[in-house]
Parts: sequence; structure tokens; C-alpha cells
Amino acid sequence: MVKQIINFNFFRSAKNTFKKEIDSLSKIPLDLDSKNYNKFCQEILNNKGNLFLMGIGKSGNIAEKICSTLSSTGTPAIYINAAEASHGDLGMLTKKDLLIIFSFSGETEEILKILPSCKKKVKNILSITGSEKSTLSKNSKLSITLLINEEACPMDLAPTTSSTSMLLLGDAIAISLLEAKNFSPKDFAENHPGGSLGKKFFIAKDLMINKKDIPSLSENIKIYDAIYPISSAGLGLTMINKKKKIVGIFTDGDLRRCLEKKIDINKVTLAKVMTKNYKFINERELISKAISQMEKYKVFSLLVKNKNGQITGLLRMHDLLEAKII
Repeated sequence: MVKQIINFNFFRSAKNTFKKEIDSLSKIPLDLDSKNYNKFCQEILNNKGNLFLMGIGKSGNIAEKICSTLSSTGTPAIYINAAEASHGDLGMLTKKDLLIIFSFSGETEEILKILPSCKKKVKNILSITGSEKSTLSKNSKLSITLLINEEACPMDLAPTTSSTSMLLLGDAIAISLLEAKNFSPKDFAENHPGGSLGKKFFIAKDLMINKKDIPSLSENIKIYDAIYPISSAGLGLTMINKKKKIVGIFTDGDLRRCLEKKIDINKVTLAKVMTKNYKFINERELISKAISQMEKYKVFSLLVKNKNGQITGLLRMHDLLEAKII
């Protein structure tokens, strides 16, 4: 029978955990050897083969997460579980490859068993441990040692602060490499095509309406004669051309303003009322920039141009809402 727990202050316990972990994490930058850290990152940057990350248990979970972060930020990496490695997965390793091993104790049995084989198979081994005197650290070309005060676990047993510190260091390495490579939002977008995150990194060309579906009328046409083409296309505007060159746009908002000003729509031409200084965006720009421009200029549509300045389509706020990007 499970003993019922009454009146335990869970939040006080949580605050104590936060404090212990934050105190230890805040000391990591002070304890790290900057030259060693730089060499560690440079070794990854210079690697010409595959990059493998290995671990087991909690350290393995952290290694797998960092592997994913590296891959999504411009440094492709492959995770190997140390237990699986001893049953054939070591066959993935070659002499061109770099292996980074995560083990806070540096004495994990499953890792030490395969360490001699790993050393024979890869170009170099790097490690992240909690002891510079550990077997793993001594058998690595470079090793980063993480010093912590204590685990957040009151028994000082369950990996808590130690695993969080490895996660923090792994993220720091990934971001250092990202910045060194000048990894851009566009590069990030190519690695994140799915989900809500991926949608933010669509480019204008992905969601634009093709130019052939946008009405285009001569600047000499009367306002009245533009009403049907605008409404039938359902886009809320038409492009205005002069000798086949786009010289402006005329929107349903422009039409409403003409009616408010009592402009004679049967006599006045589009050339007199069109918006000449229309807003546009390059087709390779991120959707996030398009949204910023729409908000800045208080417009709901942007014409889309290619690198040669030719109009290729139309991007509307309505379409972004339908795609659930905003």
C-alpha cells in the first residue's frame, strides 16, 4: 500500500533544486580553461570525417540531445549508445572520424570496455567528464572537466546537476560552432522544414501567389472597370501596368478611399489613384521578415520580386493566417 503524503511543501523542494543547480551552473564559465575549450571547438570545426557522440544512461540522453542540436545548427552529428556500440555499432566509425564521449564519472564500465577499440577506429577522441583524473579523460586527446558542488538530489546520488551541466556545455559548444560558421536563419530554415518552428522559416516564394494569377490592368483603365477584375480574382488588388511594365498597384482599400472622396470612378483612370510606391519583398526572404514589413508599413499584401527585380508573385497576410504561421 502506497503511503499517503500530506502537507509536503513541493515548491520549497523545487526552489532548493533550482538554487543548487543554478549555483553550480553559474560557476562553469569561471572553472573552464578557455584555451582548452577553444581547442576542443576547433578540433570539431576542423574535422573532415563524421562527428560521433557517445554516452550511456543520463549522459547518453544528454549526448543524444546535443547531437540533435549540433545537427540542426550546422554541425552534423551521429549519436551512438555505448551499449549498442559493443554489439556492432562501432562498425560505423572510421579513421577520418571524431568521437566525443560523454561520461560524468569518466569510469563508466560500458564505455571503458570499448575505449581501446574506439581509439583504434577513429582519428581522435574528445570527452566531457567530471574528473580530469578519470580513465576516459586521460585517454582523450582533449577533455573538458565540469566541476559541480553537489547533485541537486538530497542524497547526492541521482544525476541532476551533473547532467544539467553537461547539457549546458553541449549547448555552448553548439552555439560556439554556429557563430564560428556564420550559420544564418536561412541555413536554420533548411534544417527545420516541419512543425510550427519550420513554418517560421518558410521563404516568401514558398507561400506567394504566382504572378500569373494576379490581375494586371493598364493605367489608362477607368476605376469602375477595375472593380470586376479585382473582385473576381479575390486577391484584393490588381497590378497596374504601363507598356507591360508594373508601375503600381490598386487595392480594394484604394477603391474605398476613392468612394469616400467622391471621386468619379467612371471618369478617373487608375493612373491618377494607384499606389506607385508599393511595398515588396525578395522571394528568398524569410516569411518572418515579410510579417515584420507588413506590420511596419501597415499593409496586408506585399508584391514579391526575384533577384533581378522582376515581380514573381504576391504574398498576403490572409495566406499566412491560413497556413497558421501567425
